[in-house]
Amino acid sequence: MTSSKRPNAGTKGVARPEREAQILAAACRAFGERGYAATSVADVAEAAGISKPLIYNYFGSKDGLHVACVRHASAELTAEIERTAHTETTGLARAVITLDGMFRRLADEPWLWQVVQDPTAPDSAMRQEIETDERRVLAFAREAVTELMVGSGDTDPVDVDLMLAVWESVFRTLVSWWVDHPGETPEQMTHRCLRLIAAASTSATGG
Repeated sequence: MTSSKRPNAGTKGVARPEREAQILAAACRAFGERGYAATSVADVAEAAGISKPLIYNYFGSKDGLHVACVRHASAELTAEIERTAHTETTGLARAVITLDGMFRRLADEPWLWQVVQDPTAPDSAMRQEIETDERRVLAFAREAVTELMVGSGDTDPVDVDLMLAVWESVFRTLVSWWVDHPGETPEQMTHRCLRLIAAASTSATGG
């Protein structure tokens, strides 16, 4: 007697890729909202509506599941930054577009940001999984900062390095603040950033 179950099926007839995506979505949210240390495989299983053994079967361990989540979240955020980097905007306009794109990408899944920023996550796994994506993001940031500095007449490489460090800090701070204030829509946050930039520019020029 032959089985009618599909070769690539998971539990109860659900295809394995679909089941893995379901588990990954639940795990990303759990790790993002609760943190790695406070999240158990049982928490993820309950959120996904499946059994713990199925998670172990697909991902091997809590660490294996977490690494998959970090890889997914990092890739998603990097892809968004890469998308806005190709809009051909420069200067402060590029900075605003980058922030706006990130706010909109995270609007429905703010926990993706928290997954890659989790202070309770194992450092070794975190660093290994996002190192390549971080280098890509840094390259885009350096390109944008260099364009901004050159456009203002400053070609000092040390100034560029310093501005890059400032931009990284400002970007992380703004996105983290927004994630911690869910009442702010992406549009509201983008306008808030524009007001901050305008205020800083006015103060710097004494206007």
